[in-house]
Amino acid sequence: MAHPIEVYTDGACKLPEKRGGWAVLILHNGQERLLHGREENTTSNRMELTAAIKALEAVPEGASVVLHSDSEYLILDMRSRQQGGKPRRRNANLDLWQRLDALAQRRKVRWEWVQGHTGHPYNEKVNAWAEYEAGVRPNPPEPAPPSPALTHLDAQGRAHQVDVSQKPPTLREAVARATVRMRPETLALIQAGGLEKGDALAAARLAGIAGAKMTPHLIPLCHPIPLTGVQVDLEIDEANSAIHITATARAVWHTGVEMEAMTAAACSALALYDMVKGVERGVRIADLRLVRKTGGQSGEVVLP
Repeated sequence: MAHPIEVYTDGACKLPEKRGGWAVLILHNGQERLLHGREENTTSNRMELTAAIKALEAVPEGASVVLHSDSEYLILDMRSRQQGGKPRRRNANLDLWQRLDALAQRRKVRWEWVQGHTGHPYNEKVNAWAEYEAGVRPNPPEPAPPSPALTHLDAQGRAHQVDVSQKPPTLREAVARATVRMRPETLALIQAGGLEKGDALAAARLAGIAGAKMTPHLIPLCHPIPLTGVQVDLEIDEANSAIHITATARAVWHTGVEMEAMTAAACSALALYDMVKGVERGVRIADLRLVRKTGGQSGEVVLP
C-alpha cells in the first residue's frame, strides 16, 4: 500500500500592516517540497486556511494525505466536519472554507494537530517561512539556493533550445499582468463602445489568446506547448484611468507556460493601444510581469 503524503502547513500575519504569509512542506517518497507566499490585507486565520488550500492543490486528486497544522481553528473544524458534526468556527472566511471543503472532498485527508513552537522540525520550518513571508522575520529562514545555470546557453555560450524530454509532464499554470493607462475620455469611449474600430475589450481578449498560442513563433527559444486553456480578463479602473489585464495560461506538459501568459498579457495590451491610438497616441503600457506560476520542480511561485 502506498504511503500517504505528509503535509505540514502554517500561516502568519503581521499587524498592524495586515500582511500575511503562508507556507507548505510536502513530504513524499523521501523528498521535500516547500511552497510559500504572501498576501496583503489579511488575517492569521485566513493565512492558516490559505496554507491548507495551497497544500491540497499541490497534491493529486484521490491521494491519501495527512495534513499537520498547529492551527486548532483549522484542524478541529475539519475533523468535526469529516465526522459528520457541525462546523465549529465558520462565522468568517466562508470563501476559503468552501474552497478547502471542495479540495478535501476530492482527496483522502487525515487532519492532525501538532503543538506549535515545541521544536518539531517540520512545523518549525513552515512556521519560519510563513513568518518571513508575513514580514515578522526580516530574513529568509534558510540561505537562498545558488543561482541556476543559464540553461539556454551551451558550454561554448551559444544559444540552444533546452531538451525537456526527461521532465515528467505536470499541470502547469502561469498568471501574468499588465496595465494600460490612458486619459479618462479615452477610457470612457471604450466603456461606451464609441471607438470607430469597434469593441476594444473584445479585441484585446482575442489578441491575448492568439498571442499565447503564437508564443513559440515570437520568442525564439520557447517550446511549442499544447495549451489546455488561456484566459484573458480585463478590469476597468476608473479611479486611475487604466485597464488592468490578467492573463492565465495552462497546460499539462514538460515545461512551464510563463512566457505564454506574459505574451498573452502583452498582446492584449498592444491590441488595446491599437484600438485607441486614433484618439490618443499617449497611451502607456506598464507593469508587464509574471505574478504566479505553478507546476514543475519549483512548484508554486508567488511574486508580490
